[in-house]
Amino acid sequence: MTTPEPVLIHQKCRGMRDLLPPDMARFRCIENAFRDACFAFGYEEVKPPTIEYLQLFTALGTLTPRMVGRVYSFLDWDGWTGERVVLRPDSTIPVARLYVENLAPRVPARLFYVTNSFVFDETGSKHRERWQCGAEFIGGAPIVGDVEMVLLAQDVVARLGLEGIRFQICHAGLLRALIEELGLDHWAKQHLIDMVLDGDWRELREAVTSASDEKRYLSPLLGLKGESAGYLANVRALAAGAQDGFRAALDQFIEVAMLLDDLECSYEIDITAVRSFEYYTGLCFQLISEMGEKVGGGGRYDDLIPLMGGPNTTACGFALYTDQLMNLLGELPDARKCVAVVCEDTAPGVVCRTLSAARAVRAAGGNAVVRICRGETFAEQYRWILKVSADKQDAIELIDSETNERRVCAVCEAVERILS
Repeated sequence: MTTPEPVLIHQKCRGMRDLLPPDMARFRCIENAFRDACFAFGYEEVKPPTIEYLQLFTALGTLTPRMVGRVYSFLDWDGWTGERVVLRPDSTIPVARLYVENLAPRVPARLFYVTNSFVFDETGSKHRERWQCGAEFIGGAPIVGDVEMVLLAQDVVARLGLEGIRFQICHAGLLRALIEELGLDHWAKQHLIDMVLDGDWRELREAVTSASDEKRYLSPLLGLKGESAGYLANVRALAAGAQDGFRAALDQFIEVAMLLDDLECSYEIDITAVRSFEYYTGLCFQLISEMGEKVGGGGRYDDLIPLMGGPNTTACGFALYTDQLMNLLGELPDARKCVAVVCEDTAPGVVCRTLSAARAVRAAGGNAVVRICRGETFAEQYRWILKVSADKQDAIELIDSETNERRVCAVCEAVERILS
């Protein structure tokens, strides 16, 4: 009789991820750098709930038809209301709701968060739970807010020591104005917007190519790949006959780019860098790694808070994608900075002195791990080793594994030497 193959019933769900100790070390490195940068810019931390009403997203038109089918929604039977709720597929909208419900009309409000969102992926090859670090600037001056978002994102990248991250900037309002310039009917315009939201630019490019000679300023804008405000100024020189909305959006874009130029911020202008701009109204930007992967992005969304019933106020924000950034980090913080406090004797008195020595290291601001074992060496794992033995009642052996130096001294002297 053959034995059936064992069934693994304790596997994680497809598309979900276990974060192991090395992963968490990278996660915390990103989180700490982001939190420190936000505090340096005067931001305050918030944490919205994991579950929100689905209507929060659908009523505002902030979920495309494609996205609605990818959210995790279910009926909430609490109180037998049967209200449909959702695991948040986005973090900006919950934070905007948080502001309207708890903080409005306070302005400006600088808020940041480290949170997760959930998006269904039918292939199971992509993460369904996605962590991000985000910041929202509500009620600030538009141009200043746009530039502050870019500066804050660049500050985090610098704190992480990441190189080769490119900043691409574009303008959602200018893109909508460009589509308006084509003179199409409502359904044709909406079709082009939906195509762009899905990442398909072919039909828009064809429509721009087919535009009349009077609209010749549209084609260079769609293909623009510039690195200074001067490229946008060239388009403005051609657009004297454009509608007021187009020229106003272009002027705003130029003003932001000029300020970034004055601050010597490196960026690329790419109008096709807009992605998922359902609620974006102005400047948008994204961060691209050397491998071409998007690792963050954001933009201006001045219409979102009024649509929620909040005050008519400006707002912008961005998010950095923690999962992608974890793969870009270099060497992790050195685990050898932790002190190993070791004893080979399991007698109660020796164990007590070992635990006391470890406590002394921690009380002085260091990290200590206790190892009770016989015959093991820890030179590869820890630089400093404190060895407790039964024959040295009032002293401890301090070992520096980098220099192989050994000395017998009091615990307080060893702690001072380690942390000096």
